[in-house]
Amino acid sequence: MPRDNPDWIIERRRELGERIADLRTVAGYTQDTFVEATGLSRSTLQRIERGEGDPRYSELLTIAHVLGRTISILED
Repeated sequence: MPRDNPDWIIERRRELGERIADLRTVAGYTQDTFVEATGLSRSTLQRIERGEGDPRYSELLTIAHVLGRTISILED
């Protein structure tokens, strides 16, 4: 049975999701247009933006690419 993640990991995922949502909005994307641009499913984007689960590295690379940023912009 998998162990629950420590609180600091849960908090970092939530912060990452909020940062992605903020960057998406600033770039002028709605969730629908961002899903179209990235090829991610709507449920995947929503899961990432809510900070649920662990996004795949390839998903983070795709998000950063569409935003015209490097993946490091997604971190502090």
